[in-house]
Amino acid sequence: MWCPLCNHEITRVVDSRLTRDGMQIRRRRQCEACGSRFNTYETPEIKAPRIIKADGTREAFSESKLRTGMLRALEKRPVETREVERAIRSLLRQISTVEDSEIRSSLLGEWVMRELGKLDQVAYVRFASVYKRFEDVQAFRDVIERLERNAPGEGDKRQISLLEPKPDVDGRRDK
Repeated sequence: MWCPLCNHEITRVVDSRLTRDGMQIRRRRQCEACGSRFNTYETPEIKAPRIIKADGTREAFSESKLRTGMLRALEKRPVETREVERAIRSLLRQISTVEDSEIRSSLLGEWVMRELGKLDQVAYVRFASVYKRFEDVQAFRDVIERLERNAPGEGDKRQISLLEPKPDVDGRRDK
């Protein structure tokens, strides 16, 4: 491993530890030339199946596309980064356990919706609107009614419900 500060090619590992989630190894390294210390992270390479898109084309699974889609749905929402990372790791674990060499994008989309539903109802609706290609207000109503009946993140009290009336100026609930 080369030093990111002086570009010397010889560094040595000073310390190795598992990260909290156990999915990475953090290595503390020291440069033999300049003495600077820095961290590197090792992550296991996940053998992911190819994705069969709705139009029948196939493409390699992309963790960055998964992450981008989830972050776009969660944009400006009160969800902690570590919770998003936990959800992404959960999805990656689930994808890595698929025994088939190919899976449909619709299945992956359902898994993402389930994870987003646990994190934030607004993000869930945002993702669903793009993923399911909503074309009218009724499609939004249907998803919100389904959330009302069976909210995936119902036990999470950090998020404000889409379904409860909001407090008025005096702090009372509208009826």
